[in-house]
Order: sequence, then C-alpha cells, then structure tokens
Amino acid sequence: MNPKVDWYFNKAEKWQKEIEQLRTIILDCGLMEELKWGCPCYTFQKNNIVLIHTFKEYCAVLFFKGALLNDPSGILIQQTENVQVARQMRFTSIQEITDTEATLKTYVFESIEVEKAGLKMELKKTTEFKMSEEFQIKLDENAALKTAFEALTPGRQRGYLLHFSQPKQAKTREARVEKSIERILQGKGLED
Repeated sequence: MNPKVDWYFNKAEKWQKEIEQLRTIILDCGLMEELKWGCPCYTFQKNNIVLIHTFKEYCAVLFFKGALLNDPSGILIQQTENVQVARQMRFTSIQEITDTEATLKTYVFESIEVEKAGLKMELKKTTEFKMSEEFQIKLDENAALKTAFEALTPGRQRGYLLHFSQPKQAKTREARVEKSIERILQGKGLED
C-alpha cells in the first residue's frame, strides 16, 4: 500500500468499504500502487494495468487494455462509445466483489500478461472522428486556427472533436467552438 494513496480511500463518502476491498484484492496480485489522475492506479513495471474509481451509482475497476482481455462472462463494460480500449468491471456491493473476486484476479493477471506481451489495439484515427459543421466552418475561415489545430497532438484533437460534436443543438456546438478557439491557437488541449 502506498500511503500517498490513502487519502483517496479516506475521503470516499460512498463505496468506501467496496473500494478498500478492491484495493486489497488488486494489491494481492503483486501490482504497485500509485496515484494518477486523482485515483488509485495499479502498475506493473511502470505500465498502467488497472485503476479504481467511484461514481454515483457504482464503483469500478478500470482495465486500461480491457478490450484485449478474454471476457467469457461478458462483465467488462465499455463506458461510452468513444472509449476505445479501456473497460470497466462495476460493483454496487461488497457481496458482488466477493462473488467475483476470482474473476477479478484472473482479469488482473491476464492484463499483466497483455502488458508483458506488448499487445496494443489499433485505435481509430483522428480523421475517423466526427467533425462538427460549426468547427469545420471556423477552420475553413481561419487558416491560423486550422494550422494550430493540426499542430495539436492526436489526443488533443480528438478531445476537441468529441467536445464539439456532443451537443444536440447547433447553438451549443457554436458556443463550445467559440470558447475553445483561443486555447487551440495557444496550442493547448481541452483540459490543459
């Protein structure tokens, strides 16, 4: 156990017993515990394997390369359609964790083997993500914006494309584009 991570478990208002049990199970698999993205992250030879996080309706173990795991039970969940490789195992009770402990450990050990083998999944290219009409108009009108956007890392580009295309109303999409122009020109991502 890494004392730097204790605060996450101590601050939990909901799911505290569940995430503490998940912590014990995962640490029993021989992984190193670190704090990344404000959550307990478990690594093997400095490679991310799983992460524990909580939500209003459930707590979860996120497998960074979950799409590459065998999932005969069909219990791994793709959080959203835009998540390409990571998969979650969700829990709503201590009993549920106890009942699936053997499966959870199997998936953790398989994740370690996936990492050892250097397996990777072919990710969608940035050009395959939907470009909102509102953003495309701005890129066509402003060469500096287009150059700045193309200079961003693929991950930052995808972040903007998803952010701009999510709203149903054109007015909201336009507002998001307008709000982000300066950040793009500065070479910053959505969350920088």
